[in-house]
Amino acid sequence: MSPDDSLELFPRPSQPPRSAFDPKAPLADRMRPRSLDEVVGQDHLVRPGGPLRALADSDELPSLVLWGPPGCGKTTLAGLLAAATGARFEALSAVMAGVKEIRAVIERARRERGSGTRTLLLLDEIHRLNRAQQDALLPDVEAGTVTLIGATTENPSFEMIAPLLSRCRVYTLERLEPDTLATLVRRAASDPERGLGKTGLDVSDEAVEAIANAADGDARRALGLLEAAMAYHRSGPDFE
Repeated sequence: MSPDDSLELFPRPSQPPRSAFDPKAPLADRMRPRSLDEVVGQDHLVRPGGPLRALADSDELPSLVLWGPPGCGKTTLAGLLAAATGARFEALSAVMAGVKEIRAVIERARRERGSGTRTLLLLDEIHRLNRAQQDALLPDVEAGTVTLIGATTENPSFEMIAPLLSRCRVYTLERLEPDTLATLVRRAASDPERGLGKTGLDVSDEAVEAIANAADGDARRALGLLEAAMAYHRSGPDFE
């Protein structure tokens, strides 16, 4: 099977994050920020007056590329921008999606545009799209049929075709510092609704620091480590 004909075996939700959540979902999914105000880290982009905050507040969202390391908030920010601007949200993984899936999204976007609804398409790992797949996107990004947000861990100047990149604003996300990750870990440990606040898990400052350092800048990894610690705690030995 060629990359152009590949199927998206694990489609992402077609709507931005909601306040409702699956209590059995991984902790990192349950603790996703529900608004830009809940985002921890990336202050240079989301603080009042920051570029992404300004775009959300203006309700005018151009096509973007979010470039940063794993677990720094690219997918979360894309969903929050869609919600803030009232756009319909679709997401594809460039690892699994091909031209067929991209064209299907564009056709739906055309229909929705006729009724005045905008579509925001998140393409995760956009650097994995080949030239033919990127070419398939170009006319409709240029025409505004879809607003594209490409998420990538690789330098888009080397991985995206120049015509598509020139139609996107590129924003660089920073690796999350241990202090930022510690804030996320404490929030998840104490949150009684979406986090572990009802479990009785008492996480010491030393444990929080150890998790934050071990996560190496990745919020998903930090919350995964916290969740693993909770499972170990429940299995018998005290967690210190």
